Amino acid sequence: MLAASPHTLQAGNSGSRIIDPHVHVWTHDPRYPWAKETTRPPQKDATPEMLLELMRANSVERTVIIQVIHYRWDNSYLASVLRHYPQYFRGVARVNPESPSAPDDLSRLVAQGFRGVRISPAADASGDWIRGPLMPPLWKRCRELEVPMTVLTSIDRMPDVAALAEKFPELTVVIDHMADCPADDPERLKKLLALERYPRVFAKISHTWSVSKEPYPYADAQAQVKRLYDAFGPRRLMWGTDWPLVEIYCGYAKALAVVRDEMKFLNAEDKSWILRKTVERVWKF
Repeated sequence: MLAASPHTLQAGNSGSRIIDPHVHVWTHDPRYPWAKETTRPPQKDATPEMLLELMRANSVERTVIIQVIHYRWDNSYLASVLRHYPQYFRGVARVNPESPSAPDDLSRLVAQGFRGVRISPAADASGDWIRGPLMPPLWKRCRELEVPMTVLTSIDRMPDVAALAEKFPELTVVIDHMADCPADDPERLKKLLALERYPRVFAKISHTWSVSKEPYPYADAQAQVKRLYDAFGPRRLMWGTDWPLVEIYCGYAKALAVVRDEMKFLNAEDKSWILRKTVERVWKF
């Protein structure tokens, strides 16, 4: 791994500092094998060195790396990245949500330096474990460890998330990618907007490029962001590139620009929250 200068990622001033709360990394390396379920692994690497170059080019100072599903519950590659670059990265782990050992697995990973866990219940019946008896112990352990619960799921799972948020109101919960609510079905966004009543629920306004049915700058998805902004306020919203997945859409730079430059309803203070300060409320650097 390449060494990085401690000064190379500094932005021009404190007002323009940026933290990206959502990326992934992986590598083709026999020391870090793909999970057996990963029958079609990505063809290209997505390494921290590649990410650091993008961060430098876009004045992004710090980044939260989410354990990618290709490794499933083996967080060892991400753990190695966090050890090598602690000044730049925080990590969110995965544990098997259908295993009774998940809370203890999370405790072990937090002791190693991870700062949170991500669950990904499918929209169909295979994701119904989010309603099952193994969820409360995992959410309770998150609360005890004081790390956030990050949820990647469909918009139609938001009532299930709400039921758990009701049981654990002191736990910080982050909803990824606006729950991937399609921009051409705005009525369904109400299921995510309903979580506004839980003050420790945050939402990422990432995936404008994925949920939109229009070209950049994704006016239809921006309208969805505006509704979230009106409900949650900027202090509970955060952006995110979802690199490297974003590269097949608009690319890293435009994923930042759509928030920083194109969302005209955001003022400078709003952007300082969405691009940095909200992230710092959830993940301490």
